[in-house]
Amino acid sequence: MDLSEKLLNLRKANDLTQEQLAEKTGVSRQSVSKWESGQSVPELDKIVALCDIFNVSTDYLLKPSEIDLLSAKTQMLENQQKTLEKEIQTKERKKKALLSCAAVYLIAFALLILIRSLVWEIDFLWRLFPGFTLHIILFCIATAVSIIVCLRMKADSR
Repeated sequence: MDLSEKLLNLRKANDLTQEQLAEKTGVSRQSVSKWESGQSVPELDKIVALCDIFNVSTDYLLKPSEIDLLSAKTQMLENQQKTLEKEIQTKERKKKALLSCAAVYLIAFALLILIRSLVWEIDFLWRLFPGFTLHIILFCIATAVSIIVCLRMKADSR
C-alpha cells in the first residue's frame, strides 16, 4: 500500500472528510484529493502534521506494507462499531423514556378512575374541582413528572 492509499484509509477510518483533513493540515481540499489520488505528495511539514493527526509514525505513513491496509480497515470497522453502539444506546434511552412517560400517564389515568369510583366518599373533591378541573390537574402533574423523568434520563446518559 502506498502513501495515497494510506492517507485515504486513515482519513476514512477516522471519519474525516477531505475538507476536515484539509482544515487540520492547513491546505485546500483539492490538495488532500491530489494526495489521495497519488497526483501529488505532501510536503515534509504536512507529512509530520498528518502523522500527528492520525497518531501514526512517519515510517508507517511512508514505508509500503500490506499489514497497514488490514490495520486501517480494522480501525474503520471499530469506528463503525462504536457508531452503531451509540445509535443502539440512543434508541434504548428513547424507548425507556417513552415507556416511563406512558407509565406515568397510566398511573394518572388509574388515579382518575379510582377517584371517580370513590366519588361518594370524596365528594368534596368534585365540589372543590368542578367539571374537568381535576382531570386537567392530573394531566398537568403527569406531564410534569414525565418531563422530569425524561430530563433525568438525558442527564444520566451524559
